[in-house]
Amino acid sequence: MITHRETTLARNRRRRPPRARRAILTAVALILGGAGLVAANVYASASESRSAASVPDTAGPVPPAGPQAGAGQGGNGPVASDYADITAVPPDAPAPPPRPGASRGTFTSDCGVNAGGLFNSDNLIVAPGVANGAHHVHDYIGNQSTNAFATDTDLANAATSCVNKGDKSAYYWPVLRLQNGRPERDAGAPGGGTEGNTGQIVTPEEVTLTFVGNPRGKVTAMPRLLRVVTGDAKAFVNGPGNANASWSCTGYEDRQLTDKYPLCPPGSDVVRTFRFQSCWDGRNTDSANHRTHVAFTAPDGSCPAGFRAIPQLVQRIVYDVPAPSVSDGGRTVPLFAVDSFPEQLHKPVTDHGDFINVFDEDLMREMVDCVNTGRACRPSGDSGTAATPTASGGTAVSAPAPSTKSDTHDTAPAPATAPAPPASLPPAPRAQPQAAPSGLASTGVHLWSAAAGTLLALSGLFMLLRARRLRY
Repeated sequence: MITHRETTLARNRRRRPPRARRAILTAVALILGGAGLVAANVYASASESRSAASVPDTAGPVPPAGPQAGAGQGGNGPVASDYADITAVPPDAPAPPPRPGASRGTFTSDCGVNAGGLFNSDNLIVAPGVANGAHHVHDYIGNQSTNAFATDTDLANAATSCVNKGDKSAYYWPVLRLQNGRPERDAGAPGGGTEGNTGQIVTPEEVTLTFVGNPRGKVTAMPRLLRVVTGDAKAFVNGPGNANASWSCTGYEDRQLTDKYPLCPPGSDVVRTFRFQSCWDGRNTDSANHRTHVAFTAPDGSCPAGFRAIPQLVQRIVYDVPAPSVSDGGRTVPLFAVDSFPEQLHKPVTDHGDFINVFDEDLMREMVDCVNTGRACRPSGDSGTAATPTASGGTAVSAPAPSTKSDTHDTAPAPATAPAPPASLPPAPRAQPQAAPSGLASTGVHLWSAAAGTLLALSGLFMLLRARRLRY
């Protein structure tokens, strides 16, 4: 006689096989998918290695294989192809001459070279209130209280490294390092060695901060606490649309590189230049993306509709570093490179600069007056002359004029034959490196994908074992 329990078991046996079959099919699919993903990543890694070995080096011989192999100390850049011989670079096209009525004066602020070593890996503009918000180390001159947590009041009350104490502005940029293995104090710290930024920090030989005019007309004062970021710290991955730093060598500054570090001849120093935005929307001191409240001029010097011309900060940083030996990956003479986010591989196209205007109002008015009246004002004790633009576009030097400057700023002649610094964008970037994963970035991509494949395969195996139990 068949009991109720036996009837139930028989019914369950009839129902379970289809369910078990579905589970088995799903498990097999997971196992095959995971195995396929692992195999694809193994193949991709091998292909990238073959491709990297076959790409010629445009800056010199391909460095030999080895732990350095031109890939920096941490394997995440720079590489030999990030450098170019400046003597082989064609000169840039000359800037168009300024129009009659242009503001041709200059105002220079001397704030030192950060000889005291004020560094941090914060970015008060882009990541306020976030420690290590930059993930790379910055050089600071000017305002001595610039960090992620500084308030506007802190900036206003801070000490300054500038000769003219009315300039408490913050000027900062990524440090330049020699890839020589020398440990710095940040070797084990966030933003430094733990994020691939290693080697000896180079103190600039010279830093020049020059505010220039507009080639079409007069400029207006910058608003106090205006924040400006030029360049893009993530340009290697994002693309070069916002890149705006250039590199050259003393004696060759009519040749500017935007996607290469320069190899300078003996006796010539490395020059790094930032030309900041010089049009302001007239309302905001910052914006959500830290860009739309300011703009660059058009090639003819005009500002976008609704924007007004302001003095343009041209920041020139000079380093006494020899040309690295790219042919042996920097073993003989070390490579140099800027600090960067880990995935940006220390590419020169990622270079950038930051500025917060903390000039006092009197000194800002003096700057505007110097620029608009054609004078060259600088922090010195020399007496000066006023250079007045002529109607024909030339410059006539007048007799010494009464000074309207502060105690630490004097005027000096603006040479009649010297061209005014161009107020437009630097030359259009040449072809930029593609953001193909390599080094640490490539390794991370393949490890994560391979791990995901392995997890899928293990999940399928686990489901297969459970499916077998469903059949009995």
